[in-house]
Amino acid sequence: MLMETRLRARDGVKPAGSIVRRVGAWGATAVFALALVVALPANQSVAKAPPESFADLAERLLPSVVNISTTQTVQAQQRPGGPDMPQFPPGSPFEEFFKDFFERNQPNGGNRGGRPAPRRAQSLGSGFIIDGTGIVVTNNHVIAQADEIKVRLQDDTEFEAKLLGRDPKTDLAVLKIEPGDTKLTAVSFGDSDKLRVGDWVVAIGNPFGLGGTVTAGIVSARGRDINQGPYDDFIQTDASINKGNSGGPLFDLNGNVVGINTAIFSQTGGSVGIGFAVSARLASPIVDQLKEFGRTRRGWLGVRIQRVTDEIAEGFGLDEARGALVAEVTQGGPAEAAGIKPGDVILSFNDREVGEMRKLPRIVAETPVGVDVPVEVWRDGGLKQVTARIGELEEAEKAQVVPASKTEGPGPSETGRVEAVGLELSTLTEALRTEHTIAEEVEGVVVLSTDPESPAAEKGIQPGDVIVEVDQVEVSEPSDVAEIVQKVIDAGRKKSVLFTVNRQGSTRFVGLRVKKN
Repeated sequence: MLMETRLRARDGVKPAGSIVRRVGAWGATAVFALALVVALPANQSVAKAPPESFADLAERLLPSVVNISTTQTVQAQQRPGGPDMPQFPPGSPFEEFFKDFFERNQPNGGNRGGRPAPRRAQSLGSGFIIDGTGIVVTNNHVIAQADEIKVRLQDDTEFEAKLLGRDPKTDLAVLKIEPGDTKLTAVSFGDSDKLRVGDWVVAIGNPFGLGGTVTAGIVSARGRDINQGPYDDFIQTDASINKGNSGGPLFDLNGNVVGINTAIFSQTGGSVGIGFAVSARLASPIVDQLKEFGRTRRGWLGVRIQRVTDEIAEGFGLDEARGALVAEVTQGGPAEAAGIKPGDVILSFNDREVGEMRKLPRIVAETPVGVDVPVEVWRDGGLKQVTARIGELEEAEKAQVVPASKTEGPGPSETGRVEAVGLELSTLTEALRTEHTIAEEVEGVVVLSTDPESPAAEKGIQPGDVIVEVDQVEVSEPSDVAEIVQKVIDAGRKKSVLFTVNRQGSTRFVGLRVKKN
């Protein structure tokens, strides 16, 4: 069983992700392992042969990688009672450990004044220099909540660092040090899109506080979504990555930074050969924005989207499940101004194909604010081209803009069943609006119940949901729903019907397989 644990800093605690574990904290112990390298005959591979040694590359890149230490003031908690501290010979390594432990855990935190004494929590991570003037890149979780940040070079020269900007959504942060007469070695971002699964990569960082550690491996996968944020685009590697490697660079064999080591998948806290790095393609523009503005300026389209399933694709007449389905359009947003509508399937954005839903937020976020971009949508069984002027996501979040809603009037009271999909329906009444907290501007047919093991139940439709459209036709009575579903069955061309469903103000599309009567 995968167990969720917490990574402990030397004097404090930093939280880990749920299954994917961030690797920025200082561990209590280090586990050493030997790697077994098996050589394959040359005729079994057409790929580039591995280098005889990484020594020249490591020698050139090590000065660009830095250790990052942070301190944070943590208020100790009041705890009743506690055993006396054991006595050890002066200078014993256990004396310092137990002294620190008991001061933090005995009543009043070791403070005779009666209040728990605050303590200084420390953590260690990695980073790398991208500009000789002193610009350093690391992970946001390495420096989050820090009162003081220090950067140490390979030769142990240490500088205090200032935070220029950070982005929790991609877990990136940019620091600035003043090097004075110290000459810094900088590295550049490479093109991570050119990486192929199986390519060699090199990780350099500060695992378990052991600075200047070099490990090598291959790219195990690309474009990983590990549910750490809305823009996940991780490179997976088997290069050894451990606690303290967070924020360190992942290099290609040309010495370019292709990723920023961020997380590991582990049951024990140590490397098991599954590490994740933020791709350079995602990181590079974010770093530029943090340097220039101290914050991100992401592109914003103003839509809420959902995945296109096979049933939805059939309902819209698409040849296959692809693109991003627009569930809602934000009032006053760029999409509304461009004429994008709920029910449109965005197939390409700014001349980049949207093969699946999760790609669209990244593509939009990477688009410069204020530019006009072409958007290709699937609407009414055909392709349509529109042009959208991109807004700024951060400004929209500050303004707390909300999706636009329908404002049509209510229809007459009526109930009915649609056996083919397993739904008991009713027209909207004031009593049903109150019972299910349905907003006045929402119109359609309300779900009273779903039959167990029916297509509707399988897709998660539940009482209180409002069916707004069926097969892209607006409905106001249960008979409307039944009539449209029956037409689909009679035509025999499709096996599913597309439902537009509003739940607590949010709209989504659901493709339901129909059962013949």
